[in-house]
Amino acid sequence: MGDYQVRYIKLHFELGVTEDTTMPVTKSSAIRGGIGEMLLRANCISDRDCDKCDFESECLVQRTMYSKFDRELELVSDMNSIGYIIECEDYREDYLAGDTLPFNLLLFGKTIVYFNQYLQAVYALGQNGIGKHKSKFVINQVSNNRKQPILDGYNVNMSMYQYDTLENYIKYRRKQIIGKDINKIIFKTPLTIKHNGKFMNEFDMDIIVKAVQRRLYILNCYEGNYDNEIYERELSHVTINEQDIKKKSVTRYSNRKNSKMDLRGIRGEVIVEEIPDDVIDVLIAGEIIHVGKNTSFGFGRYHLAG
Repeated sequence: MGDYQVRYIKLHFELGVTEDTTMPVTKSSAIRGGIGEMLLRANCISDRDCDKCDFESECLVQRTMYSKFDRELELVSDMNSIGYIIECEDYREDYLAGDTLPFNLLLFGKTIVYFNQYLQAVYALGQNGIGKHKSKFVINQVSNNRKQPILDGYNVNMSMYQYDTLENYIKYRRKQIIGKDINKIIFKTPLTIKHNGKFMNEFDMDIIVKAVQRRLYILNCYEGNYDNEIYERELSHVTINEQDIKKKSVTRYSNRKNSKMDLRGIRGEVIVEEIPDDVIDVLIAGEIIHVGKNTSFGFGRYHLAG
């Protein structure tokens, strides 16, 4: 199995707001927390005490929200939440009844088969409401990456539920950028990377590339490919000419831990001298899989540009 044979599907949700309301600025965390809460309400049979539950290994909440690996990984300690990413970059706060709210749900590897669990959780979240104002919504549509509807109204068309691989995405993006001078990396959402015990407060492309390699390795392990060559491979140095940095902090509430936490990172743009050929595939894959910590909340999304 190649390094880029990791399977994924990117689902585009369009929600319809059903009443005038106010929502959080950063919604990916609220949506992720809401989905987890709805899954717990629908599936937990042990009063949320996972350590004492006899069914922990078969729990749908564990399988959907907290990724299970076939074995422990020596290189990685924090293996939870590798199977999905929630992207929502609609930062409006005020909504009127009838407004739409888009977000993306990316599923990786074994998590792909749990689409119905996520769909039912989003539906229940709409009935229950999101954020402190309990903003209610309905699911207008769920479509695949080709904008073909998987869910339209109450009809689910699983023939449109088509997963892809990182290898195919890399081929697609290479065709897009051929002949172009790709020297800019735009970090759309906060990037959080810890290096040598400290959180990175300015962009360092060599550290970022290594972090993408690490994430690729973890996703390969999730697919059952435990060859760590992608992680250990030494790649060319990437020289930064200019960078623009904006610090970002997001506060989220964890229903599981019953506590608030601040998620911090940096956003902005990096201008590099060039992207070496042995680095380009890794960085293209990173456009899909994100990089750094808190990726399940949409952190670490970037885009290559000229």
